[in-house]
Formats: sequence, C-alpha cells, structure tokens
Amino acid sequence: MASTRKRTTPWIVATAAIGLTLVGSQSAAGSSSAAEPPSTPVPVSTPDGQLASYVVNAKIVNPGQVRKVEKAVEAAGGVVVQSWPQIGVVVAHSKNGDFRTEVVTKAKGAVASAGPTRTAAVLEGTPEGVQAPWGPGKGQIKAIPRAEDPVEGPTTPATGVPEQYESLQWDMKNIGVPEAHKTTTGSSKVTVGVLDSGIDPDHPDLASQIDVAQSVNCTAGGRPDTSATGWAPTTSDHGTHVAGTIGAARNGVGIVGVAPGVKMASVKVVSDEGYIYPEYAICGFMWAGEKGMEVTNNSYYVDPFEFWCGDQPEQAPALEAVRRAVKWSQDEGTVHVAAAGNSSYDLSNKTTNASSPNDGTAVNRTINSSCKDIPTELDDVLTVSSIDQAGKLSSFSNRGLGSIDVAAPGSRILSTIVTNNGWGYKSGTSMASPHVAGVVALMRSAHPELSASQVVERIRAQATDTPCSTTAAGAPCVGDASENSYYGQGVVDAAAAVR
Repeated sequence: MASTRKRTTPWIVATAAIGLTLVGSQSAAGSSSAAEPPSTPVPVSTPDGQLASYVVNAKIVNPGQVRKVEKAVEAAGGVVVQSWPQIGVVVAHSKNGDFRTEVVTKAKGAVASAGPTRTAAVLEGTPEGVQAPWGPGKGQIKAIPRAEDPVEGPTTPATGVPEQYESLQWDMKNIGVPEAHKTTTGSSKVTVGVLDSGIDPDHPDLASQIDVAQSVNCTAGGRPDTSATGWAPTTSDHGTHVAGTIGAARNGVGIVGVAPGVKMASVKVVSDEGYIYPEYAICGFMWAGEKGMEVTNNSYYVDPFEFWCGDQPEQAPALEAVRRAVKWSQDEGTVHVAAAGNSSYDLSNKTTNASSPNDGTAVNRTINSSCKDIPTELDDVLTVSSIDQAGKLSSFSNRGLGSIDVAAPGSRILSTIVTNNGWGYKSGTSMASPHVAGVVALMRSAHPELSASQVVERIRAQATDTPCSTTAAGAPCVGDASENSYYGQGVVDAAAAVR
C-alpha cells in the first residue's frame, strides 16, 4: 500500500459527468492556477438500484442548516448514515441514480456541494440502525486484493531473544529517542489516535498501551462503532506495526516505541478489503477531535483517488468534507501527522497519475495543483518522507519542495506484527510517519502548554538540517540543508522535542 498507502488496483467508470452545485467552501479544498491545464475528469456511475455513498456539505455550518440538508437527503431518496453538524457534513447512502443532483435541488440553497465517496457500490452495506428501505447487506462488487507497503527485504519476525530486539532498532537511535527518554517516555494523559487497520489487542508489547474506551471502528459506512472487537485488526497488521513504533511498551519484551509512556487509541479506518474511503477518514478525524486526542498518525491516502482534484465536481465535495474534518479536529487541539506516500512522486510538481480510481478501472489522467493527496497535503498536517539507515531518502518516498515537513526512518523498520504476536520488518512512509507521531506525543507530554499549531511549528523548527542526497528513483533533490524537497526542514529530533 502506499502508506496503508497501498494500492495499485483500478476500476470501471462509465457515465458522463454530472454537474453539481459547488459554491462557498468548495474553493477552500483547492483550485488550480489559471496557467495550469484542468485535471482529467473521472465520471462516476451511480445507476438506479446500486447502493452508493455520498458526502453532502452544508453551505452554512450550523445545526439548523445541517437539518435542512438531512431532510433534503431523505427527499432525494437517500438515508443519513452519519451527520457531523460541527463541520456541516452529512454522509448519505442512496439507490437513486440521480441523488447527487436531486439533493442539491431539494435543499433549496442549503447545500454547498454533494458528491460520491467511491466509484464502486457500497460493499459493507448500510449500517444496522440506519432506517434504510433497502435494509442492511453487502454490495455486489468483489473485493480487490491489496499490495502491502514496499518492503526492502522480507517482512519476517526478528531473530534473537526479546531483550536483544531494541538493539535492532536503528531508527530510534537515528532520531535521538534514547536521549529523549532520559527526560520523558511520555505521559499517560496523552493519547495518540492510530488511524489505521486496527491494533492487535493482545500483543505483549501493545496490550497495556491501548485505550480501549477511546478506540472505535469507522468502517461501517463512516458511522462510529464502539463494539468491543470492531477496532481490532482482521485482515491487515499494518496498524499493529505502526502502533509498535509509536508506543510499544518498555517491558523487557520485544521492542520499545518512541513514546512508551503514552496511550494509543485504535481508530480503525481501513476496511477488511483495504480501503480508506472519505467517510471512514472523516469519522476518524472527528472522533479524535471529540475525544481530545493530542495527536493522530495517518499512514494512508484516502481512497479511491491517490489525488483528489478540487477542479472536478465529482471529487471536490469529498475533498472538502475531509478538509473540514481535519481543520475542525486541529482547532480542537489535535496534531495530525501523515505519511508522504510511496510513489516516488514530486508532490510539488504534479503532472499525471495512473493509479486512480483504485476500486474500479484506473484512468491515466492529467492532474494539477488543485489535486491533493489527502490527508497529507492538507493545511498544517505534518507530512513525513522516509529515509533509510544511511540517511538517504528511501527510493519509494514521495518528495517535494514545500510539500515535505520533516523526514524520519521508514526503510526496514522493526516493529510489532499480528502473526504469533511477534515482531517483523516493514518499509514505507507508513513506517516513517509514526516516528514523528511518537515525537509529537513526547513533546505534548513534556510541554502540555503548547497549542497544536505551536507543536507543529516546533517540530519543523527543531528538525535536524540535512543536505540533499541522491536516491534511486524519482525527481532529484532541490533546496539546501535548511529546507529541501527530500527532507523538508530536516530529520525529526526526539531529544529536542522534550527540552
């Protein structure tokens, strides 16, 4: 995955684009420069009778206007799966092929934008408890197999007795974690939301670290599910590996995380089929903000588009809805850290993309600066590139001058895995991002007086200046040691974070 970032598989789209009303806040999600070519449209087919998922964004964010949107959803032949009045976003399901246009008309000016969240039918069905005339059930598409993160070397259990595993963690030494731990290993009052595929609940390095009360499953149509096992992993150990890097316990077993003194919440946003649709991510960000989590880690891009284009009426609504959720939770005090991606792509020089949509048939499309890899390219999200043990940019890592904030170890990282409650190696920007999330947790433990924006500013400013290197794939490095396209403002520094 290209971060849970996956994904290489395609999909079929076969209808003319449907014009949508896009006003007000849509422009905040991103628009292209007049000098750039428009992005390639990707029409989304929603035939009558096929269960489809949508986000509907209110023009004005207040409870009364959101209620108007909810009524419009029902009048247009849909059901409200989840409503987020704090941000004016309603997640809806419908089998009405004309839902997108009808909900705008029925709302009589209350809707800013409405659009699909995927190009495929809703595989998980409508959640139980939602009064849908078609009832709960499974969609008709087949699950698409997913590739794991790029791995430099096999993903296998580590060798040696448990007490020796810490010596294999080159990554911790690289960013000054042992030095930071002389000051603090983190506070149990700080919670890291691991927005991922779930955390192994009985792993010896993780069981004591999980805040069960704050864990949630967001993959049932984007509706929070707090059932006892909903947030546990089922088909992927990606989230378990990420969690070990952030906060594996110092208990004489296995490894130690960047911030073993903090708590982690499993916020499951990856479905069993490997998708992170917009409604799942929105649920995760809103949950983190509502619960007062100090930091989240986001090792994924939101499906089905590796880049969501703000100049396309079928993609802009979901882009805007995710942007609203990220901004709201940031305003609530949550710092969001995200993987830059594993496509060796220059995020600051967008030209073409051939990986999306990934729940049908991919389209070779022109993209421009309105097209965002979300959440990593949203405002004030800490974007993390990956380096290897030699300190060079990992060949798979995305890069971009002004797009990368900081770098962290991501090649051949030892952490926790589900198989046999063991430990294994993985590579990817998915593995780099949790190092930074752990450092943010340490900083928020040592300096609880800092606001979210101040933490972001300090993480960037305290990073170790690193000059350009060479790498085997993608655009060459540009910039100087203080800021460049490979390392951003430098390699994250755990020791500096706790001073």
